Amino acid sequence: MKKIINNVDNVVLDQVQGLVASRTDLKLNKNPCYIWHEESPNQVALVSGGASGHEPMHIGYVGQGMLTGAIPGEIFVRATPDQIYECASQVSREQGILFLIKNYIGDSMNFKLAVELLHSDGVKVGAVLIDDDIAVNDSLYTNGRRGMAGTVLVEKIVGAASAKGYSLEQCEELGRRVNNNCRSISVALRPCTVPAADQPSFELGENEVEFGIGIHGEPGIERMEFTNSDDLVDKMFVALKENAPYSRVLPCWDKEEGEWLELDSSINDFESDHDYIAIVNGLGGTPNSELYVVYKRLAENCEAENFRIARNLVGEYCTAVDMSGISITLLKADKEVIDLFDAPVNTAAMTW
Repeated sequence: MKKIINNVDNVVLDQVQGLVASRTDLKLNKNPCYIWHEESPNQVALVSGGASGHEPMHIGYVGQGMLTGAIPGEIFVRATPDQIYECASQVSREQGILFLIKNYIGDSMNFKLAVELLHSDGVKVGAVLIDDDIAVNDSLYTNGRRGMAGTVLVEKIVGAASAKGYSLEQCEELGRRVNNNCRSISVALRPCTVPAADQPSFELGENEVEFGIGIHGEPGIERMEFTNSDDLVDKMFVALKENAPYSRVLPCWDKEEGEWLELDSSINDFESDHDYIAIVNGLGGTPNSELYVVYKRLAENCEAENFRIARNLVGEYCTAVDMSGISITLLKADKEVIDLFDAPVNTAAMTW
């Protein structure tokens, strides 16, 4: 299969070098690989990262009003502890560092190790685990739910809070609150092809879709017949709206004692007569024209249930290489969250 690449072994470095070349505010460390910016030194540093293949997440969100640094692993391969530690050390400041971590076993393990190393260096550090995917409560790759496009909203909203001078503890609490009010569901129409594999990651019949797919091609809830866009969006909306109560234990870093604690946490109910932020997200191989067809039906569903869409994003924000498919994310939002979403941002993938 043809790909616009030079060498499968250098795909990630090539793309990161291209991004940094296009943005004079960004800096690159090649080995280990990470990027950062230095234009907001007097605030909490936000660092995220993980497997590449989900661009623009995370490297496209480094800049004023969002991430301070990002660590790209290889395609669908978690970032390494030394990448995470060195990136965080590069952007360390007295206000502290907050890691925003998608809930995958490898990501969680490596970021937690970096937290411990930074603490031993005397750095003030915190962590928020993001698990917005409602499709499965456990999988081959997670203990609990997976992190998906809701990560983008956490990065944007907490990034704005950091820029406004929120403390590390306030940013951490806000990140957890946004995560508990956020739900995502995705559908694949066609699998992705990882450059190193040179073949599709799974097979779908001509008239089949994978409902509840993961952003690395992990299995979803069911494989079902595709009829039309409206029927598919209706099913996705019902899944988001009627998601059963879900509680779990999340890791919480005790900054004073230097140890991991267990935090009991529950997702919050979705309610009518409330404001929501919506993302209709393409997974890498879906035309924008089709995303707007999806948004039209989502808006109709929200209006019928009196879910007020206060803000929306339509486009590619969290992809799965070249997968043909969509995800829908809804975030129940109060005035503080909407104001933070509206705050100025200047990154490669998000600017206003």
